[in-house]
Amino acid sequence: MSETRCSLCLITTLFLLFKFAISWQELAPTPPLPILPLPAFSQLKWQQRELIMFLHFGVNTFTDSEWGTGHENPAIFNPVGLDASQWVSTAVDAGVSLVILTAKHHDGFCLWPSKYTDHSVIKSPWKNGKGDVVQELVNAAKARDIDVGLYLSPWDRHDRRYGHDLPYNEYYLAQLQELLKKYGSVREIWFDGAKGPNAPNMSYYFTDWFSMVKELQSSINIFSDAGPDVRWVGNEKGFAGTTCWSTINRTSLSIGNASIEHYINTGDPRGTDWLPPECDVSIRDGWFWHKSESPKKLSQLLEIYYNSVGRNCLMLLNVPPNSTGLISEADAHRLREFRSAIDTIFSTNLAEKCYIKASSQRGGKEGGFGPQNVLDNDHLWTYWAPRDVDEDDPWIEIRGSGEGLRFNVIRIQEAIGLGQRIKRHEIYVDGKQVAKGTTVGHKRLHRLEMGMVHGEVVRIRIRKSKGVPLISSVGLHFDPFWHPNGQRPK
Repeated sequence: MSETRCSLCLITTLFLLFKFAISWQELAPTPPLPILPLPAFSQLKWQQRELIMFLHFGVNTFTDSEWGTGHENPAIFNPVGLDASQWVSTAVDAGVSLVILTAKHHDGFCLWPSKYTDHSVIKSPWKNGKGDVVQELVNAAKARDIDVGLYLSPWDRHDRRYGHDLPYNEYYLAQLQELLKKYGSVREIWFDGAKGPNAPNMSYYFTDWFSMVKELQSSINIFSDAGPDVRWVGNEKGFAGTTCWSTINRTSLSIGNASIEHYINTGDPRGTDWLPPECDVSIRDGWFWHKSESPKKLSQLLEIYYNSVGRNCLMLLNVPPNSTGLISEADAHRLREFRSAIDTIFSTNLAEKCYIKASSQRGGKEGGFGPQNVLDNDHLWTYWAPRDVDEDDPWIEIRGSGEGLRFNVIRIQEAIGLGQRIKRHEIYVDGKQVAKGTTVGHKRLHRLEMGMVHGEVVRIRIRKSKGVPLISSVGLHFDPFWHPNGQRPK
């Protein structure tokens, strides 16, 4: 009787285990594990902006200089027609969602009435010393649902405390608190390591400054050569490296150190910190407005766009207000052209009407990680994932409807919310290689050197990756402004 009972128990147990195994197999497959490090929510939102604007404005605007001396008379600052709403409207027309203002440049002149110095708008004839440029920008931006960022230069050529570590750092920190407490939410704050030749050994207490910034505004992104949230790309041309990782080792970075410029330009596949790069460049030759200068050609701005946004970066375009206090019409017009060109190129994705196929997919056909995900509108959290990390050269393929595809730009995007993965990729049209590259990240744009391609089958092959590659979006686009023979329109 005991043996019979044991046999029944064993059969029952085996049956339940078999039933559980079948049920487990029927469960929806889970997403792959993330590849660390990962971006914070504020970094993801920052990356999706793609294009933001810098506003260099101050006494240099009135002295026709780039670096002020610190001895300028505040009376020269008198932008009689200043209209921050015009600045913001120009940004909106350009598709910009964040504008960063030079609240104080190296000359030490403050665009707000700081209680810690009178070298500011207080001593200006503009609005009889009652003006506040920072507040006017904040008000105008709020009315149009645009975010604001600030730059407070660590180098101050006016203040007598500069060169004396403790007194000056206390002064700087007081002004930093003033800006972050008085003007509401600030989405990005900009730091650099510039120093005066009269005080080359001046120490900036960046650790203390950064801690205070995060205490006052926890969701802000801090920019500097070394982050902690956004890093400099290493040049002022607006060009990222052809290899560009969002990951890097912050312990290898220091602010103001020219020897790291190559490292911050490319990033590090073994980096332990998520620190994406920002590409700063001016629409003119200079950073401040000069009557003698004109905006860059549209072809130049598009070149910068492809080499910044198209290389996993954000493009920070400086557009300086003039001495009247307005963004010059020539600059505003070029910005509208720029936005129109971007929309013309990328508003139509030829791949959307195509058949999508892949080498495999995680969880099989019903797994939810199929190649069709690369054509939806979610560029972060839906994606194609191949079946296995050990799969040789996984690929995704776009097949035309028989009429052929004509394009000269190929777009690839990774699901960076789960980490940056792709190390090397190649693109083929009807079996012929047309492009290759290393990193992808948030967005990789291949503007084809051979110009227009006419084909039926486009295959993106992932040659090397950190773990399972996750592609969130692909696109085939036509850029009518691209003339690879060098004869580009103005």
